[in-house]
Amino acid sequence: MTLPTDIEFNNTGQPGKILVVDDTPENVGLLGQMLEAEGYEISTAPNGEIGLEIARSFNPDLILLDIMMPVLDGFDTCQALKKNRDTRDIPVIFISALNDVQDIIKGFGIGGLDYIVKPFRREEVLARVQTHIRLYNLMKEREELTQVLEEKVYERTRELQETRLEVIQCLGRAGEYRDNETGMHVVRLSHFAARLGKELGMPKDQCNLLFHASPMHDIGKIGIPDKILLKPGKLESDEWEIMQSHVTIGAEILSRDESPLMKMARLVALHHHEKWDGSGYPNQLKGEEISLEGRVIAVCDVFDALTSERPYKKAWPLDKTLVFLENGKDQHFEGRIVKAFQSIVPDIMKIREEFKDE
Repeated sequence: MTLPTDIEFNNTGQPGKILVVDDTPENVGLLGQMLEAEGYEISTAPNGEIGLEIARSFNPDLILLDIMMPVLDGFDTCQALKKNRDTRDIPVIFISALNDVQDIIKGFGIGGLDYIVKPFRREEVLARVQTHIRLYNLMKEREELTQVLEEKVYERTRELQETRLEVIQCLGRAGEYRDNETGMHVVRLSHFAARLGKELGMPKDQCNLLFHASPMHDIGKIGIPDKILLKPGKLESDEWEIMQSHVTIGAEILSRDESPLMKMARLVALHHHEKWDGSGYPNQLKGEEISLEGRVIAVCDVFDALTSERPYKKAWPLDKTLVFLENGKDQHFEGRIVKAFQSIVPDIMKIREEFKDE
């Protein structure tokens, strides 16, 4: 057999690092000299227990492992290597005088990649060592490349998500600008809703979705004629019917994307004017037929609307607004949500002050 001459070197300028674990000094010496002559960096251990310690510190590219050894035999050593996260991927070649088929099968079964029977031939050992180190290096390169690609995908996904959130916030504020001079209502509402969701025990990821979905609750207003949306006086019945359609318009606008964020935004748009007792619109949903997100936004939206000044009304004082919410428990609003909102009023007022209308 002719020994291959195209040995591949790693980035250290050497073809690889090999740990030889064998209790026979003659075998260790012979293997060590043979491999060092080919440029490999060698470390040795007289038994499996010491071999495990060296493997963790030496970080070899390959382990040549005898089976019949004192303290810890080769089979147990291989199993221990494969159970350790730091050493489980290191290729193991058994080199043993045991040539029974059952021993060879057992060696492969516990994680060995190859099996060489003693007495070994120099050409065979070097050829198999080179092959397995090459495969090991290819595997590490693939893992590194995969990690780089995953990081790039993650970064790109994050950028796309941020862009989507910016678009949603801009669209939400655009809808508010039609009947709100500053559009700060949607900013406050986002913070109100996320804080209230947290108080209600919603998972963190759901609170984040609610924070970003809530600005879209009134996006359907862009489909309402100005003569109705901006009318200073009371709306006629036919005008009120058109005004109510902003929830279905909003849901339709948001129905073209099936991401979790847009699904929640659609529910918020469609449900935030439903009432706990079934007297709301557009579908007269009752109780828990209304999405939790819709029920949360209903309380936050009414609170901010009442405590904000508009061209057609003065801002209500806090105590009067809280009485209104209390009176609406289990009718307009779910009582549990009103109670949770009342418990976080100090936080709500801090948010109002931070994002007040200019």
